[in-house]
Amino acid sequence: MELRHLRYFIAVADAGSLTVAAEQTLNTSQPSLSRQIRDLEKEVGTQLMTRGTQGIKLTSAGKAFLDHARKALLQVDAATEAAQRAAQPSQPTFALGFMAGAEISLLPEVTRVLRKEFSDIDIRLSSDYSPVLARALVRRRLDAAFIRQDEHMDDVACKRVRTDPLIFVFPSDHRLSSQEAVAPEDILNDEFCLPSKAAPVVRRTVLEYFNRAGVDLKPKYEVHNVVHAISMITSTGAVMLLPSYTKSYLPSTIATRPVKGEEPTVDLFIAYNKTNKSPILKFLLSSVGNWAATPVR
Repeated sequence: MELRHLRYFIAVADAGSLTVAAEQTLNTSQPSLSRQIRDLEKEVGTQLMTRGTQGIKLTSAGKAFLDHARKALLQVDAATEAAQRAAQPSQPTFALGFMAGAEISLLPEVTRVLRKEFSDIDIRLSSDYSPVLARALVRRRLDAAFIRQDEHMDDVACKRVRTDPLIFVFPSDHRLSSQEAVAPEDILNDEFCLPSKAAPVVRRTVLEYFNRAGVDLKPKYEVHNVVHAISMITSTGAVMLLPSYTKSYLPSTIATRPVKGEEPTVDLFIAYNKTNKSPILKFLLSSVGNWAATPVR
């Protein structure tokens, strides 16, 4: 069994189609891909997927194999990253990720603290969605990342940095701007923006909040990040719940109000690979509680 067999199998499983995987992901022909899958099934000794007019469907054996195939490739990627990092010059480097938006309040202090202790450190920065950063931690492409903790984060440990309340966000000329605080039932007749599945923790928190309040939320739009949220709110007049730290960089055309009553919250964590023994990481983890910013309200 070769690594390419695992990559081909995962691509087909994700696409749900041999043709789509061959043409759009693997840049190969469908007959060739079919042969590779048959070879893999012969090697494993059982059928991994069934083919039909609606595409492919994994068998129970295929579902079990898929989980292990993903982990195997993650380990291969991690090994490659480790080898590449070991071959780099002796200057200490630290790869740090930020959930999009969080770097605005955290990056200046993180940089100051690290460079005070490690004067010649090369800090490499990236910003992305939390699930993407978590996968980068597993692959050891990042040493640490400030993210939301999700349910599926194997090999990643987390330390809570702070708790952010969610606030209502809407156009500055919206009728709700006359209120000191907004209750969930106040937005029943408004169009509502929900965070997309790219931000699963905030999305889940918003849905659970309205569910507890007995409000049957029917979101009209989904937004992928704060910039997209600003655009949608200003162009459609919609309402949204966002973490309070976003308040500091929203334009004057958008107003914010706290939640009336018990407010929903989301935690921000510093996450890292459990196998990472970096002294820089150890120092950062030990000092984070001393300088992490308190949430904006």
